[in-house]
Amino acid sequence: MPENLKISCPCLFGLESVLSGEAKRMGAQNVTAEDGRVMFDGTFEDAARANLRLRTAERVQIVVASFEARTYEELFQGTYAAPWERFISRGEAFPVKGRTVKSQLFSMSDCQSIIKKAIAKRLGEKYHEEWLDESGATVQVQFMLLKDRVLLMLDTSGDGLHKRGYRKNALEAPIKETIAAGIADLMFVKSGTDVCDPMCGSGTLLIESALKALHIAPGIGRHFAAEKWACWPERTWSEQREICLSEVDRSAGFHAYGYDIDPEAVRLTLENAKNAGVIDRFTVEQRDVREFKAPESEKLVILCNPPYGERMLDVQEAEELYRELGKVLKTGEGRSFCVISPHEQFEKIFGRAADKRRKLYNGMIKCQLYMYYK
Repeated sequence: MPENLKISCPCLFGLESVLSGEAKRMGAQNVTAEDGRVMFDGTFEDAARANLRLRTAERVQIVVASFEARTYEELFQGTYAAPWERFISRGEAFPVKGRTVKSQLFSMSDCQSIIKKAIAKRLGEKYHEEWLDESGATVQVQFMLLKDRVLLMLDTSGDGLHKRGYRKNALEAPIKETIAAGIADLMFVKSGTDVCDPMCGSGTLLIESALKALHIAPGIGRHFAAEKWACWPERTWSEQREICLSEVDRSAGFHAYGYDIDPEAVRLTLENAKNAGVIDRFTVEQRDVREFKAPESEKLVILCNPPYGERMLDVQEAEELYRELGKVLKTGEGRSFCVISPHEQFEKIFGRAADKRRKLYNGMIKCQLYMYYK
């Protein structure tokens, strides 16, 4: 049973430094960041902790092997040499999926087939079986070929980590939970901070802020694929959940204020906040953004994700919203705010240059987070 693991956590582009900071605060060792991914050394306990706690990771993977492969024979042999029997137990299923980018081995289906055959050969030899029964728990194998470098991993999460469990329903084009959590981190939301969203939609920015301020682990209300793996030490998941529950701070100073012109948005925000267990910290009202007035607070952070003019509104309507936001969003008196937008002329339309900008991807849409502090 391996004590030391190499753990990989993919993330949305632009959130690498945020996730790296999260991993370090969690106690991870040898944390490194690259484009769209953070890696660190750890144990099974660390992998379970990462699934439960990391707010901006898309999933948690165990790296089984990393090697160069420019031919299918090199891919087969490199895969065959990896210690799969340390993670995949007799009877467990091991489907394979992945992608290849800028590599000589460009056929995804061929790579998938070869990796599957190599793992099957090794497991068959280790378990002395000519035919492998795969009727047990699923251990998802994932591969990444980038510029002829192969990364073979096991996905411990199952459903993506953005699926916290509280958002059963949402309006069109909601912001992803992981990027909402990243924005809350970049805007220094913490205990003692109040948060406001003048166009709250389904409430995701407010809920992720509440979870962060109250020290509620984002994965506490869901389960993960690796909980069913035979290789995982007993009680790891229950012990880590107990630790997470003990760290929740219901006495922390925090309140969320949400406004939206759509009554359905108000209803959904309240429903999702209730599902997340934070509704007692929420005030949500139907209100046009043109009537926005910041609530009274000693320290208030305003987070805003207006429609982009790509799916929900046309560009002219989106630009009019930016102008209205420019009239009502103000800093000073303990207030700071940010707006996420893909519009390259946002600052000009909004009427004010940002104090700081950060490139982020909301799904596949390249955006900028415009931050205002002064």
